[in-house]
Amino acid sequence: MVEFRIDRRSGVATYLQIVQQTKQALRLGLLEPGDRLPTAREVVEATAINPNTVLKAYRELENEGLVEARRGLGTFVRRSLGSGAADSPLRAELSGWAARARTAGLDRDDVSALFAAVLDEHFTPAPADPAPNPTVHRSKGDHV
Repeated sequence: MVEFRIDRRSGVATYLQIVQQTKQALRLGLLEPGDRLPTAREVVEATAINPNTVLKAYRELENEGLVEARRGLGTFVRRSLGSGAADSPLRAELSGWAARARTAGLDRDDVSALFAAVLDEHFTPAPADPAPNPTVHRSKGDHV
């Protein structure tokens, strides 16, 4: 079962943190179709957040087709986002890189910023060619 960790200083809405962490667990294969998410009460007890926040996150996940609420039973995973990344040799390489970054004195925020910058370099689509400037025809007497 997934355990949510809420960072109140992140600037990210609490419900979005739950959504993002659930999606990450789905991508890494920590949650699979049929698994039950923690109840709102369980999340509230573990994180001291408002139950409506948990329900809002679960509704968002349900709207995306990732989970389904079953009355009286709980909220269950409908589909995975996994691509096998959890078992990939790349994970071991990334783990080694993170260990070297820590040994080099980088903290979590430094590593996160560096990794985000590299992701942006490799996964941000190239901007489309700008449209050519149209020729503007002016009549005699038009002022610019």
